[in-house]
Amino acid sequence: MPRSERSVRVAVDAMGGDYGPEPIIEGCIQALDERNFDLILVGDRDAILSYLPEYYLERVQIVESSDVIDMHDQATNALRRKDSSIYKAVELVREGEADAVVSAGHSGATMTLATLRIGRLPHISKPALATLMPNINNAKTLVLDVGAVVDCKARNLYEFGAMGEVYAQEVMGLASPRVGLLANGEEASKGNELTKEAFPLLQKIPGFKGNVEGRDIFNGSVDVVVTDGFTGNILLKTSEGVADAIFTMMRQEIRKSLPAKIGALLMKKKVFARLKKQVDYAEYGGAPLLGIDGCAIVSHGSSNAKAIKNAIFQAINFSRSDVNRKIEELLVRNNGQKS
Repeated sequence: MPRSERSVRVAVDAMGGDYGPEPIIEGCIQALDERNFDLILVGDRDAILSYLPEYYLERVQIVESSDVIDMHDQATNALRRKDSSIYKAVELVREGEADAVVSAGHSGATMTLATLRIGRLPHISKPALATLMPNINNAKTLVLDVGAVVDCKARNLYEFGAMGEVYAQEVMGLASPRVGLLANGEEASKGNELTKEAFPLLQKIPGFKGNVEGRDIFNGSVDVVVTDGFTGNILLKTSEGVADAIFTMMRQEIRKSLPAKIGALLMKKKVFARLKKQVDYAEYGGAPLLGIDGCAIVSHGSSNAKAIKNAIFQAINFSRSDVNRKIEELLVRNNGQKS
């Protein structure tokens, strides 16, 4: 049966996350109510059953695990803890029993296990964590890497660009995505040694437009922004902090003035609600780990039910797409190799 026609099988790490299994299972329930897919919950059976209504038992497979990798544990220890919920969830994808894995648990452990147990695509040297950021065009900008590869080489950035372009085409539905390389200026001469070395490699990618600056992520001038995992992670955390700070300062100023309170009340639904939705990570659910031979969605540790639901939707959309095959085709074509 073609991939697009059969039900996608999603393995969810039910024990990962800051708040235990309750919001994760609630998100799974919401997803089941809205989409058709096969759900596999991995974790402590008793804990799962305590939050899973009996009505859903026939639609859910439970895989028992007795260990949970804590946020403070070393990511490298994940390979030895084979009874952990994230290890078993990843293993389901490796063994072909699931199409995708979703976890709000230890992100380092999830990325390590997905990379080493599921494996990389043949022409990818290192995977990249991709995230969506809002822009002023009421659309999204895909940024990668945001934390998987801290120390990058030029080849990694080139591969990130190829993966980003294909993901934007196949999952985001952009026919001709515009790809930019994050630097400290738009001129080709700007940047550090890494970006200068990566620039000519990225020119092989059809949608590459050259260097972009941080502001271009949010002004909608490009659809995909490529950077190393160190810079990307700082960018992501800074953006989240700025958004939170702006909303806090707005609330503080509104409280000081009666006219401001009235104006805020009038704008609450049409302006503030839409703006909050634009910057809310729960709207995106999680970050796909691009470059592995499967699908892994890494969700925020503090994910609520809505975030888990949307992470599952990401996994379904990814699994029904041709992302991985198209990434390989692009890299093989650019490298002048035979597939």
